[in-house]
Order: sequence, then structure tokens, then C-alpha cells
Amino acid sequence: MFWSCLLHSAINAQRDSQNDGASLLKHLLLCKKDIFSSIHLCFCLSPDFGLQEDLDKHRNQLKRRCKHVTEGADELGARTLLNSIYTELYITEGQREEVNTQHEVKQLETASKALSDTSIRCHDIFKAFPDQQGAIRVVLTNGVAGVGKTFSVQKFTLDWAEGLENQDVSVVVLLSFRELNLIRDEQHSLLTLLHVFHPTLQKLPAEQLAVCKLLFIFDGLDESRLSLDFNNSQLVSDVTQKSSVNVLLTNLIKGNLLPSALIWITSRPAAANQIPPSCISRVTEVQGFTDAQKEGYFRKRFSDEELSSRIISHIQTSRSLHIMCGIPVFCWITAVVLENMLTSEQRGELPKTMTDMYSHFLLVQTKKKKNKYYGGHETSQQELMEADREVLLQLGKLAFEHLEKGNIVFYEEDLEQCGLDVTEVSVYSGVCTEIFKRKSVIFQKPVYCFVHLSIQECMAADFLDGSPNTHVGRDLKMEDDNFTLNCFLERVMMKSLQSKTGHLDMFVRFIHGLSLKSNQKLLGGLVDQTENSPENIYKIINNLKKMNTNKMSPDRSINIFYCLMEMNDLSIQQEIQEFLRMENRLERELSEIHCSALAYMLQMLEEVLDELDLDMFNTSKEGKMRLIPVVRNCRKARLVGCRLSETHCEVVASALMSSRSQLIELDLTGNVLPGPGVKLLCDGLASPHCCQKSAVIVWSSLMSNPSHLKHLDMGLNNKLQDSGMKLLCAFLENSESRLKTLSLTGIACAYLASALKSNPSPLTYLDMSGNNLQDSGVKHLCAFMETPNCKLQKLSLWGCRLSGTSCASIVSALNTNPSFLKRLELRDNNLQDSDVEQLLDLVESPQFRLQRLRMEAVIYHYCSLIFPLQMEMMILLQMKRRGSEEVKLDSRLTGKTYLVCV
Repeated sequence: MFWSCLLHSAINAQRDSQNDGASLLKHLLLCKKDIFSSIHLCFCLSPDFGLQEDLDKHRNQLKRRCKHVTEGADELGARTLLNSIYTELYITEGQREEVNTQHEVKQLETASKALSDTSIRCHDIFKAFPDQQGAIRVVLTNGVAGVGKTFSVQKFTLDWAEGLENQDVSVVVLLSFRELNLIRDEQHSLLTLLHVFHPTLQKLPAEQLAVCKLLFIFDGLDESRLSLDFNNSQLVSDVTQKSSVNVLLTNLIKGNLLPSALIWITSRPAAANQIPPSCISRVTEVQGFTDAQKEGYFRKRFSDEELSSRIISHIQTSRSLHIMCGIPVFCWITAVVLENMLTSEQRGELPKTMTDMYSHFLLVQTKKKKNKYYGGHETSQQELMEADREVLLQLGKLAFEHLEKGNIVFYEEDLEQCGLDVTEVSVYSGVCTEIFKRKSVIFQKPVYCFVHLSIQECMAADFLDGSPNTHVGRDLKMEDDNFTLNCFLERVMMKSLQSKTGHLDMFVRFIHGLSLKSNQKLLGGLVDQTENSPENIYKIINNLKKMNTNKMSPDRSINIFYCLMEMNDLSIQQEIQEFLRMENRLERELSEIHCSALAYMLQMLEEVLDELDLDMFNTSKEGKMRLIPVVRNCRKARLVGCRLSETHCEVVASALMSSRSQLIELDLTGNVLPGPGVKLLCDGLASPHCCQKSAVIVWSSLMSNPSHLKHLDMGLNNKLQDSGMKLLCAFLENSESRLKTLSLTGIACAYLASALKSNPSPLTYLDMSGNNLQDSGVKHLCAFMETPNCKLQKLSLWGCRLSGTSCASIVSALNTNPSFLKRLELRDNNLQDSDVEQLLDLVESPQFRLQRLRMEAVIYHYCSLIFPLQMEMMILLQMKRRGSEEVKLDSRLTGKTYLVCV
């Protein structure tokens, strides 16, 4: 049937073009996508051509599902054509591997600073780059909440269903974890799973699944309530074999089940680690809108060019709003608020902070609800909020309790526990919406979520501010005679700072923003009208500036700066901008909050700093600690003698892991690093993104990425135990190690010599100064020097308590392998003439390359002569280096000794 249709179409085209053969060829070429797609399907589904009709129904069903979308609200008439608003998103390969110590908004701010030139269209997610080898089977796409992952999935599916893209794929199976959660306790085979969620595929036989090119799209891993166990799950390889849903998914992702199928998984970053890296072929990241795409969104949304231009101009005046507009959902929120304010008669000052924007958004949604369901006379903002105070606080309670648990989707029982009725939620569809409204057996249980995570955080803040009688409020507000707004905010801030993931950062910003009279007035009866006199606001701001965060991550401290901006205090920002313009910055003493603000601003700079040296800032030790996050945006970092804690090591490790990091030199001299901190730093060095060239640090393991490090200094009172020495030697034994210089103290020579003999070739400089090697240690070291592959050119054994026996071992090693060593340092070993006499042959013989031998020449005050043999050796060395030139020896008095310097 297909071929007859194709032939009939071609004949008609030829007849219409008056038998023009070129037109026939042109027609066939224009149809090539559909031709090859249909050819693939015909061979895939042969010999039952009747299945083609069912697959066409499947395509049509996906078209209907993806053609329309909802921006924020899921209400009747609010659905919009996807193609009318879709703006291409910025998608990159790989992901930023920062340690997860940042709220998603902070990750968005970091991403907005510098975008690479290369991006991937969502349609090309399975297409390999020219330099990539192997097929791409499983793709994991990360992105913060609301950044457009689901829209990308819908656009991909719609264009496939319409025959525009990826026609080599036979069948697209679109599933969301929200849907899968509803049947998590049921038993299914992969075949019945397809039939449940896509009834149009019920006639697709099991044997065809293995030969068709299927693409499974699993959207929203972060919303999953399945237990995905990739280590101990049951093996399933038959599409008809029944098992739990989580077992089916793990086998499908691992390739045990339908190994030819393509898999696309989307997730927020915090949940992405549920999928083992070994199962993933490609990782991509949706980074939202670029600056140009932000403008494109607003111009596409509003036909009124003047209105779109005013909105764009306003968001560019506020850095926080401009950055947030990288998230498409926030663009929608901004559009809703600013359109309402710019087109209504009651115009006021446009919002500049996040709290201000979200307070206006909540007010707009309340007005829409009233006008739609109740109509009636005009009411004030105060009356609007007081009328709905109870239901809004119940929504806030739902938001707060699940924010602490990390939940972003809710079920009917969750609403009931907070005193909410389903009908009450439905009228606030712009804030909290029912996800599924399709009539189906599996969708009898409704699922709800807030329109965006940030709205959940704002509602949670409204709840906590407006309901002091809850157990949470009582705990934080200290309901006694000593309670003040200042104490309450301080406790909330400390609670957020203690979060390792920063999941309360936005919440605490909203809490501080709500302390302003302007926002309290806007929200009317919803929040407490607290004592917000100028004196109280000044106390709150002053306490923020002085808050002690010594035992917390410096990334957390930056949020204090954000809270100040939410309270419209821009003094710190202005002072730092003035500081950056100063020529002699050491003249200006910086407070700790200054350092937090400076760390934020330096990370946001477009250009990369050449060097971060904490000693170049006039601040306290705690202030220097707050500057450590700047390592993410510099080429060289000197963090000398800072007493780094585990949390600080975590920040440095995140810089080493970042795909955007330019850090090539890191100096951590003088730090007594904790064990877990060293492990974090080693993980950072092991990252494939690490481009470290020089490090002055104790590295316990570099096995995953050994080739970058060229110089390693472990001097200055590092005392390695046997366990630490074994880890270092494991690195030295690695065949990919390219270490050229090594400086050590407190070393175990037996381990070191064994490691160097295993992989000796790169090392040219070895500094063992200050080690209590004694004769036994030197003997081990000389065993390495005797090996023919040893390329050591400089050896320092200063202050190692050597004797004549050690000298004999060195002479024996050099006699065995004489051609390499050029410099030998033997000072402070109290060697006598009788000890060093055996070294004389090494100096005189032409077969040795020894050019410099440094040792101590001691005389007492009553003696005017230097030991004659050591003097003679030094003269010989000088003559050997300089030929027949005149030899000049310099002497200087040092205590009771004269040192001859050569």
C-alpha cells in the first residue's frame, strides 16, 4: 500500500509538471524524510502492514498530547499552542560538576555568567559529535526546576509525531515519573506497561519490540517515588515478563531489556545521581534562556511591542530578576505581573526584588480567582487577602512541610492533612495545580504540585510569617516575652545556613523580604504586620552583616548578601563596587559580609581572575574563608595557611570538578587538612574536568587523572603516616603519572623506592630534605638510583642525618648508573673528611655529570682554615663547570660556621 501511494503521488506530480523529469526527482527528494521513515517502519513491522494504521493513531495521540501546553496555570482556556511560544533552549553536553552545596537558583546564576559557544538542539540529543565514538543509547538531561526540560521533551515528541525530526525512530514512548508513581505498587511487563499508558499500541506484538527502534522518554526523575536499585534488582530480559515498575526501569536502562531501545531521562540535578554513570552514554544540561532568548520570549508573547520593550527594559535593571528569567516559568511569572501592572489603572512602582515580584504574583492570582468565580464589586488588596487568608495559609503549610521533606509533588491525602479541600486548590490553579485531568483508570488518583519550586518556597515563607501558632512557628519564634522579629529571622537564617544543599536559601530570602512594610502592605491580611519600624529594620540588617558563619560553608554565607538585597539594602554592594575600583586595595579593611559580597561579585565576573591570593585582602581570618568560593573563577589560587576545614575543601573540590574551571595552579601550603577534606580534594583532581598543572598540597590519590600533575611539594611539616605514603606511592606507580619534581618530608623510603622503581622515568628532581632517612633509608633510595631507567638529575638530602655509610651507598649507586645526576645536596649532615673522601672520584672522573655538590664547610672561631678536602672538591667542581676560568669563592659568617657557596 505504501509503495502504491508513493507511486501515485509521484505520477500526479509528474503529470502536473507536464512530464518534467526534474520535477519528479525534486518531488522524491522533498519526500525523502517520509520515504525513509516509512521504509524503516515497513521493514520493522513486516509482514503485518495493518500495524501501520495503529502507529499512525499513536502519532496522532502524541500530537494531541504535545501540541498544546499550559504556562503555569492548568485552567480551561489557558492552554497554548506549543509552537506559538516555544523558544529554543540552551542545552549543552556534560554537566557542571559542582559539589551539591548550592540552591538551584545559585546554580542558575553561575551558569548565566559564561555560556559556551557550542550547544545541542533537543532534536539532536541522540546524535554523536564527529569526534565521538560509539552509539548513544541512554541520555540523561539535567536542569533546574522550571528551566524547560518538559517543554524540550514535548517539542521533540511533537516534531517526531508530525514527521519533521528523528524519523529513523519507529516509536516514541512518552512516560513521566508522575504517572509511573501511580502504579508503583503494581506488577507489569514492559508490554503491558506500554498498553496501560499508550492504548494505541495495544496491537503492537511483543516480537516487534525487539526489531523496532523504540525511544523511551522518562520525564521528571526528581519526582519519582520509585526505588531504583541498579545493584540488586531482579534480571528481566523478556518484554512479557512481569515485575515491579522499578525493576522494569532498571533493566531497561541497564540494557538487559530491549538493548536496542533508546532511553531519554530528564531530572533536576539533585536527583540525577540515582542513575549510575556506567549506564549513561551522554549527559546534557538544559541551562534555560540566554539573554537573547529571554528577549525573544517576551517579544513572542506580547504583540504590543511597546509593552514587551518596557518589560525587557525593567528586568535588565535588576540582576536577580534578569538571572531568574533564564527559567522559562519565571518569564511567565514576570510577564503575568508586569503585564497586569503596566496595563491597569492602579500602577505602582515595578517590583525589583524576588519577594516583591512574588507578592505581586500572588495578588494577581487572587484577583483572577475572585473575578472568575465570584465577580462582584471592587475590593482592596487587604480585603482580598483577608478573605482567602485561611486557604492561602493552608497552601503555605503544604508548601512548608513538603519543602522540608524535599517533595515537590503531592497527593490528595497530603492536601487533606493540611486541611485543604481539592476544590479550594483548583480555584488557585495559578499557584497550585492538578497535574492530571485525563479520564483513565490509572489517573483516578489526582496529583498536585506548585507551578514552580520558587512559588512553593514563597508560599512556605508566607505561611511561617503569617502563622506563629504552628509548632514550627513556636519553635522558631520563641513565643515568650523575649520574642522579637530580629530573633525570629536570626533563627530562620541559622536553620537555612545549616543546610548542606542550600534547599532553604530562597525560602529564607523571602522571609527577610516579607519583613519590609511594603511587602506586608501588599499581602494585606495574609502575613503578620510585625514591628517594622526603621530602627527594627536597621537591627535586622546590622545582625545580618555581623552573623557568625565560621563553621559553615562559605557558599552558605553568600546567601546573607542576597537577604540584604531582598531588604533593599544595597550598601554592601555599593561599597564592594567602590573597593574594586581602588588601586591600593590593601588600604581598605573588609568585614566578613564584605567578603561574602565580594566572593559573589568575583564569581559573576565575565573575565577569569589571574590569581586569588587571600593574603592580598585586608580582612580577618573568617573573612578570608568567605572568599574561598572565588577559586571557581581564577587561574591561580593561593590559600596558604588558612586552616581549611572539610566544608572549605568541598568548595575547592567543586572548582576542580567544574567543566568551566580555569584553575591551573593551587597552593594549599601550611594547611592541616582533615582526612575527609583530602578525600574531597582527591576526588576533584580525579575529575576529567580538572586541568591542574601545579599543586602544593597533600594528594592522597590521583589514580583517575594522573597525567596533569607535574610538580608536587609536600614539604613544610607534612607528616605522612604509612597509610598516606602507600596512597602516594600508588599514584607514583601509575604508568600515566608524569610527575617531574617531588618534595617530601616525613617519608618512608622503602615505599618510595619501590614506587619509583615501578615507574621511574618522569622524575628528574627529588627533594628529601629534612627527613630522618639515616643510612637504612638512603640504602633504599640508592636501590632506585641504580636502576637503568632512573633519570634523576637533582637530589637533595639536606639535613637527613647521613653518615659515611650513606656516602658509600651513594657512590655505589652512581658507579652503577653514573651518567644522570648533576646536582647533589648534602648540607647539614655533619659529614667529616673521612666520610666524603669517597665522593672525590665522582668529582674528578669525566664519566660523571655531577656539576654541583653542596655541603657544609665548618671552622671554629679560633681556626682560619676550612677542611681541605671539602675545599678541594668545591674548587674542582667550579673548574669543571667553568673550564680554566678563575675560581671565585664567596664566604659569609653564619653563627659559628663559614659556608662556602658554589
